[in-house]
Amino acid sequence: MSSSLKQLLEKNKLSLIVSLPENRWDLARAAIQSGVDAIKLHVNVEHRASGNHFGPVQDYEEVFRCIREEFSGPLGIVPGGSYENIKQSEMDQIIDLGFNFYSVYAHHKPSWMVQLDPIEKTFAISNEYPFSQLGSVKHLGVSALEASIVPGDEYGSPLTFKDILAYHALVQNVDVPVLVPSQRKIETFDVPLLYRTGIKAIMLGAIVVGHTEETIKAAISSFREAIDSL
Repeated sequence: MSSSLKQLLEKNKLSLIVSLPENRWDLARAAIQSGVDAIKLHVNVEHRASGNHFGPVQDYEEVFRCIREEFSGPLGIVPGGSYENIKQSEMDQIIDLGFNFYSVYAHHKPSWMVQLDPIEKTFAISNEYPFSQLGSVKHLGVSALEASIVPGDEYGSPLTFKDILAYHALVQNVDVPVLVPSQRKIETFDVPLLYRTGIKAIMLGAIVVGHTEETIKAAISSFREAIDSL
């Protein structure tokens, strides 16, 4: 039985998640071999950070099955890049394929998804969300929050102390674990300070891991070492 995201975030001081730039078995294998704790994939999305288009679930069923068979950790999915692109029939497929959690922007998330079982629910916020609007969300069935709070025109720029203050403030304002995606070009030397903000996971995407097996292995191995040395 694969572990849940909630269990992972409770157990680890800081977890390492990869958001793959493409839904490919070779890239997932590189991440698994390098010691990633959880994997996130995408469907029905035009992905800004990777520059990739992701099609419907049926295009990836075989690769999703391969990843699920080989990986016992939490497996997550972004089911769509807009409200209209998230389909209830596909969510049934996603659950059948063994995904543990989904992640979607709150403003893209249909209300019916909140009731969806058996899959863990996370949501993302953008830089347009006031932190004061958040507060207590655990009772709404949420397992974690993804802090996608860097403006799109700043993707790939270095992490600053302003970001650290924002992540820390967000941790103080919500009652669920906060995950930080690598919208900035996060470096391994940023890991101890990110940990001190109280976040529970770093999610490495295309900006840090690149697009090949080699770059994924190198990035995840180096972040695995930095996290393990906390």
